[in-house]
Amino acid sequence: MGSESLVHVFLVSFIGQGHVNPLLRLGKRLAAKGLLVTFCTAECVGKEMRKSNGITDEPKPVGDGFIRFEFFEDRWAEDEPMRQDLDLYLPQLELVGKEVIPEMIKKNSEQGRPVSCLINNPFIPWVCDVAESLGLPSAMLWVQSAACLAAYYHYYHGLVPFPSESDMFCDVQIPSMPLLKYDEVPSFLYPTSPYPFLRRAILGQYGNLEKPFCILMDTFQELESEIIEYMACLCPIKAVGPLFKNPKAQNAVRGDFMKADDSIIGWLDTKPKSSVVYISFGSVVYLKQEQVDEIAHGLLSSGVSFIWVMKPPHPDSGFELLVLPEGFLEKAGDRGKVVQWSPQEKILEHPSTACFVTHCGWNSTMESLTSGMPVVAFPQWGDQVTDAKYLVDEFKVGVRMCRGEAEDRVIPREEVEKCLLEATSGPKAAEMKQNALKWKAAAEAAFSEGGSSDRNLQAFVDEVRRISASLNSKSSAVGYVKSKINGVVEYVDSKLNGKAAPVEGAKTRTNGIAKVEEPKAANGKVEIAELTPINGKVEIAGLKPINGKVELVES
Repeated sequence: MGSESLVHVFLVSFIGQGHVNPLLRLGKRLAAKGLLVTFCTAECVGKEMRKSNGITDEPKPVGDGFIRFEFFEDRWAEDEPMRQDLDLYLPQLELVGKEVIPEMIKKNSEQGRPVSCLINNPFIPWVCDVAESLGLPSAMLWVQSAACLAAYYHYYHGLVPFPSESDMFCDVQIPSMPLLKYDEVPSFLYPTSPYPFLRRAILGQYGNLEKPFCILMDTFQELESEIIEYMACLCPIKAVGPLFKNPKAQNAVRGDFMKADDSIIGWLDTKPKSSVVYISFGSVVYLKQEQVDEIAHGLLSSGVSFIWVMKPPHPDSGFELLVLPEGFLEKAGDRGKVVQWSPQEKILEHPSTACFVTHCGWNSTMESLTSGMPVVAFPQWGDQVTDAKYLVDEFKVGVRMCRGEAEDRVIPREEVEKCLLEATSGPKAAEMKQNALKWKAAAEAAFSEGGSSDRNLQAFVDEVRRISASLNSKSSAVGYVKSKINGVVEYVDSKLNGKAAPVEGAKTRTNGIAKVEEPKAANGKVEIAELTPINGKVEIAGLKPINGKVELVES
């Protein structure tokens, strides 16, 4: 079957590495289930993806489907430093995206690849508006934990108290979650956060949360069961992780902005089992030079072998290039390797790796849990501090080295050494490894055929196919109605006015249960009116023709 005959979904990503990776992983999972997937983002990172991963213009087979790439110019100069300022860049991306994405979708349709669904990740909620303007359904991939989704949701809607200027050290209690201390809440929500632009960027999605018919999450039911079940009553979520595991596409295209140093695996092969500490702080965290020095001395004192990823800062970031203490590499000898970027998934799965010193970003958190890898938690900001709380106190797979920026201190070499030794030897290390292996087994069960995440993803694919059939049907003139049933957005077939058209479905609630019935055409025309509650509930008395048309009336 050629790619042109498959149901086509169009993925639009923000330009951050931590956004591109999970959305591309979702794309590969969808392709593996028999869809044609187009992955789209701005050319400023598209060029890096092509260079580092050998991406071409040709659709690449993945499982039973295909994935292809399209990039668009954001109309800023290649070296424009303003991309580092989200308050400036996000409006530019929206301005351009709202113009070019519809053109790209139209072009795909003209070339025999009509798009049936748009999917975006956070920071670009306007993609839902584009989909709505084109009469297409949309979905969103949430790239943090379900716990963080709940935290932002409750903050946005003012449902529970959060730290404020009048109560800076307020603990936060969200239903179905453990109590979060003030410095365990996603730090962008803290009143004195130095990153208010990131708070605005993330919360922007919550103003549009009614529009996606599904919010996909890179987590799994068994990992966050209570908060997933609670949030499922508030928004249409589906846990489909861990996305980086794809049994049908083990060697599919990657989305790295830098080429990983794969030679490190050969070095790792020479090391004893569970003897190497892997250190990486992700793609955006940059430490102070003083902290780098303390970590380096702690490593030497501990005597453990290590791989340390030290990604150079973006030229426009304003960060200085970090350097290792004089003589550090000579003293470490063959005991340690320092690289700019690494094949992290392979390292975490390698039997020689003992633990992962991590900033606790959600991508790294999912990769460590799914690989059965204990962690040393070194969070800095954002969702990292919440993830660290869960890794250490809830999932019980880690030791805590720091509490994040709120702590405002440099972790001394003695504490670094103590944490490294605790995580690599002794009863605490054995207990963490045992717990980590339990989560690995649970994750593998979730993404394997018939598991909880696999079933959720298949249900999403089936719904997209059903919507696609409705949108593309030429014989029955079928459109779609978007309805909200018990807080969950669904698309249902409808035949309205003899043509296919997206209309907002009737919303009813009887005795506390929402019901939607397919409207019947009468006198050639059907209209659906928004119902208002009467005595706390809404009922439909029936469809009555009025002046040659049908309207819903309240009883």
